[in-house]
Amino acid sequence: MSAAKPQGTMLGHPKGLFLLFTTELWERFSYYAMRAILVLYLVDAVQSQGGHGLGWTQADALNLYGTFTGLVYLTPLIGGWLADTFLGQRKAIIIGGALMAAGQFILGTPHAWVQGMETEVFYVGLGVLILGNGLFKPNISTMVGDLYEEGDHRRDGAFTIFYMGINVGAFLSGIIVGSVVAYFDGNFQAGFICAGIGMVISLIIQFLFAQKLLGDIGRTPAAQLEKERAAEMGEVRKEPLTKVERDRIKVIMIMGLFTIIFWAGFEQAGGLMNLFTNDFTDRMIGTWEVPTTWFQSLNAMFIVIFAPVVASIWVRLGEREPNSPVKFALGLVLLATGFLFMIGAVLEMGGDANAKSSMWWLVGAYFFHTMGELCLSPIGLSMVTKLAPLRIASLMMGAWFLFVAAANKIGGIIGSFIGHGGEKEEQLANAMSIFAGIAITAALSGVILYFMADKLVDWMHGAEDSHHTEEEALEEEIAVTAEHEAIKR
Repeated sequence: MSAAKPQGTMLGHPKGLFLLFTTELWERFSYYAMRAILVLYLVDAVQSQGGHGLGWTQADALNLYGTFTGLVYLTPLIGGWLADTFLGQRKAIIIGGALMAAGQFILGTPHAWVQGMETEVFYVGLGVLILGNGLFKPNISTMVGDLYEEGDHRRDGAFTIFYMGINVGAFLSGIIVGSVVAYFDGNFQAGFICAGIGMVISLIIQFLFAQKLLGDIGRTPAAQLEKERAAEMGEVRKEPLTKVERDRIKVIMIMGLFTIIFWAGFEQAGGLMNLFTNDFTDRMIGTWEVPTTWFQSLNAMFIVIFAPVVASIWVRLGEREPNSPVKFALGLVLLATGFLFMIGAVLEMGGDANAKSSMWWLVGAYFFHTMGELCLSPIGLSMVTKLAPLRIASLMMGAWFLFVAAANKIGGIIGSFIGHGGEKEEQLANAMSIFAGIAITAALSGVILYFMADKLVDWMHGAEDSHHTEEEALEEEIAVTAEHEAIKR
């Protein structure tokens, strides 16, 4: 990739890193603010009945949520191809950011302006937002790596700094958007406009500082640069996959199936668990009620606090550090543990839908889900980069995101089993069945994967072997988590 002109450093890193850090912070603020209120907006009563939403059933809202989050992982495959082939990363980010801002503002259109067409306007806004996400999401994190020459030891630390920006944005989003919606008496349009403003700030930062701090990075499509390299090195002859490569691809595919199970459960956070927080949780502290969306910030907060801790634990285990499949299995068991807390929340209510469960059940659930994420998710992306044959590495990474997209859609379908309305007692019973079903499925999957681990490691043919000092290993572990956050989020 092209290199930026020297612009000095900050904290030992190119200043362009902090431009990308700030840009991504506000973009993630925008996305997670919108996600935090999406299902709440859909199920809220229509304006004629004193609400600010579309009056959908919970089942329909969660189905839509699953489709939306699934497309969030599918469209970057197209957006990345467009950037690599035609646009270049910088142009893709600007176009994508503008579309995302436009989508948020369309979602924020007051119902009084579009009476009778609220649903149509909502679909247009959501569609524009998804298209913009496809262009923006895959390209900005790639530019972080392009700031550094091959082999530059600062690259790992750069992703750690970058991922802090992502999680600061995600943490602030739920708190700020929830406060804004509460200030405007439950008007979700104000929340969408707040998210749109965050995206505009991200765009302004890019317009003002990109050329100065990034130089030519991201301006030329990667395909053009690759052609130039190929011309210099001579055409590479295509070869069939070897047995080792086929075995490693089998590991990716098998682990991908377990990834679907994990994310289908984990993504209940913005859907079913969000609705449970709103309808069945005692959120009162004295005379003040904690906004529902604030609980969406717990995951980002726990990641910032505990990612270095988890990375340090793996390093200190040394030779006893679990292999990737065992870490995956542990992640699934921790996910199941989180849903035991949700089962506890339902049991505390004693079958009385008019009762409320303690908010501490939710805090416990989000904590264990985050611990599961830190065990499983960074390892997945790192594993694909280690196992995929170099000549089809991008294809394998794309396949991995297809697993995640499928998981999000399946998660929406699972959440929709809460039902199409009816009595609250019925909804509560359905929620209990869903939480228990996910917990049992995740726990059994973890056990099965644990017993498959040795065979999967054999099929990796030594790809996990490493020889680092403790300091190098710790830096690499934290960077793996950071790079995951940069791509996944």
